Amino acid sequence: MSLPLLIDSHCHLDFPDFNEEVADVVARAHAAGIGLMVTISTKVSEWERVRAVAERFPHVFCTVGIHPHEADSEPDTDTATLIEMAKHPKVVGIGETGLDYYYEHAPREAQKRAFRAHIGASRATGLPLVIHTREAEADTAEILREEMGKGAFPALLHCFTSSQQLADIALDLGLYISLSGIVTFNSAKALQATAATIPMDRLLVETDSPYLAPVPKRGKRNEPSFVVHTAAKVAEIKKISASELAQATTENFLRLFSRVPRDAVLRP
Repeated sequence: MSLPLLIDSHCHLDFPDFNEEVADVVARAHAAGIGLMVTISTKVSEWERVRAVAERFPHVFCTVGIHPHEADSEPDTDTATLIEMAKHPKVVGIGETGLDYYYEHAPREAQKRAFRAHIGASRATGLPLVIHTREAEADTAEILREEMGKGAFPALLHCFTSSQQLADIALDLGLYISLSGIVTFNSAKALQATAATIPMDRLLVETDSPYLAPVPKRGKRNEPSFVVHTAAKVAEIKKISASELAQATTENFLRLFSRVPRDAVLRP
């Protein structure tokens, strides 16, 4: 029996947590039925390292962008710069970007400016915007509504842990929602209830590895192969089979990340 084909839509394979082990990590993912991975940029100053990982493996792609934590410490990066960097054929998304008021690592105004610059690049290129939001729901919703009013752009809320209200706003605006290992935690009852309401054609799964390993791997360093556990929990929540969940989320990924060729997905 073939394994369900899954895609890890958000991981960080360039992070030092993986060091020289990245080839083994990718191989384990493929063995587990993960057909493709997107390694996510958090700093434009380190984007060459992200790009190098994507160039090394045929079934790994990448994004370009600045995490909100880095919005004030990275070199000024405007929309035009992001558009130019996004011309690389391995770049399939813009971000991650957004707002994080939990840690306040960067001033809120700097985060907002960077968020809008990334939105402009997404709108211009047609590449999906990968959004990080934490403890910033009102401002995230306000910016998304304002910017959608200026012209539509594809986007997803990654590692979703926010309220049902933000999920509804995002879905109304046409966004996708990606769930990480957090949805498997026993303490995540509210998130699980929200997950049950997400339409099947707007749903993605991810690891956000090396962070947030799902049950039963919680406490370990996360890696893309572990997305099978997140997918299994989401399938349980949605009352469907693991194969149905895999098929739906893979199709959703390919629709949203439209630069990814279908034949780039490794078939198990």
